[in-house]
Amino acid sequence: MSPAQTDAYPRAVVADACGNIFEHPYLAMVAWDGEVLRRPYLEELVPLPRGSDMFVLPGRRPLAVDVEEDELVEVEGDAESGILQAVSAFVAPAYLRLLHPGYETAEGAPDLTLYAYTAVGWMNGRFYAAAMRVDADKRQDPYRFDKAEIENKVQVFRGTYPTNATVRHLEHCALVYGCRAAQNFFLERWEAPLPAANRCNAACVGCISDQTDSTFEANHERLKVPAVAADLIEVAVTHLQRVPDGVVSFGQGCEGEPLMQPKVLEDTIRGIRQRTTNGVVNLNSNASLPNVVARLADAGLDSIRVSMSSARPDLYAAYYRPNGYTFDHVLQSAREMSSRGRYVSLNYFVFPGVTDSPAEVEAVSRFIEQAGVQLVQLRNLNIDPELYLRVLPEGAVDQPIGIPAAVAELRRRFPHLRFGYFNPPRSLFGKAGPLPTPGQKLTAG
Repeated sequence: MSPAQTDAYPRAVVADACGNIFEHPYLAMVAWDGEVLRRPYLEELVPLPRGSDMFVLPGRRPLAVDVEEDELVEVEGDAESGILQAVSAFVAPAYLRLLHPGYETAEGAPDLTLYAYTAVGWMNGRFYAAAMRVDADKRQDPYRFDKAEIENKVQVFRGTYPTNATVRHLEHCALVYGCRAAQNFFLERWEAPLPAANRCNAACVGCISDQTDSTFEANHERLKVPAVAADLIEVAVTHLQRVPDGVVSFGQGCEGEPLMQPKVLEDTIRGIRQRTTNGVVNLNSNASLPNVVARLADAGLDSIRVSMSSARPDLYAAYYRPNGYTFDHVLQSAREMSSRGRYVSLNYFVFPGVTDSPAEVEAVSRFIEQAGVQLVQLRNLNIDPELYLRVLPEGAVDQPIGIPAAVAELRRRFPHLRFGYFNPPRSLFGKAGPLPTPGQKLTAG
């Protein structure tokens, strides 16, 4: 990389045929907002967060802007560097992508695997990403996880719970997949996972545990055998009794839909609450079965996080490909919880160009109001951008206003709505957090 300097604009970042990443000496960074290719505004950029990753995008030719000519150009390689490839950032947890990378896809290029591809550039001696931090919680900051400590803790738990199949599964997640939630269980802090189900009633285009009909592999191997209540209770009670303001959650990336195991979840929740009143028992779910959700709420479920790629029913169905339920069932499930005074959050998968279209802002506003949503978790949708747009109906992208503007509009409409990235502990129930803005350091609150 070139020495630190003061740059007038962020420059394009590219990779050579061998995957070596470097900045272009004079061409400017370009990004895609879901509708048009453009240069990012400086307020849309932050220094690449610690713990982020960089990806080379196969079969994608990098695009940039010739500043002198003020025109979009394809970045060409030379005899020494060969063919150049586009580059993307995958930002660390708690950061929200604002813009996609700018590139041109070559004919026959493979679909990209399931990550949130984020525009990245180079300025003043460092990488910058089109992102903003949306949660001050440090529970998944990658640099806060010491591998040796995790391995030692796994050995301790293995000796303490030698027959617990859920603990064995979490060992694999923690050590092989680097799952931060599983690692936090062994480190005895924050939120612990309770994976329960091996089946699902949706076939999400971007499912991270099942891609049997796709050209790329899933990021995780799905739980093969459904969990039993006794194992889940032991894990949950252990965590909640040791961790102040702790959270345990059904519904993880390594499983199907937990509502497909209704009796196991109901027995687990009752068993937890018979042994401890500490902490929060949470359900991450597609919220497809309102009758089951009602039973779980009556059993003692404290909160639900409803996953949603779009609040427009046709867009929702195109991505989730639901089997035996509709968007109306999702709304009804949220209302079953809110009507009982339980906490409802929205696991909102954000995609620049779709999420910030005015029609989407209107649709999600209706859902927030009707469902009694208290928190919107702003999560990046991990998917090849072109693949996602291919499966959506026409009109999904329509004059997007920008992700920060969309979030600001929701805050204007719902001043007590909380925004974040993680499931909150009980101490934060009912509290509205700070509204992040691009380029601004987020503080806890």
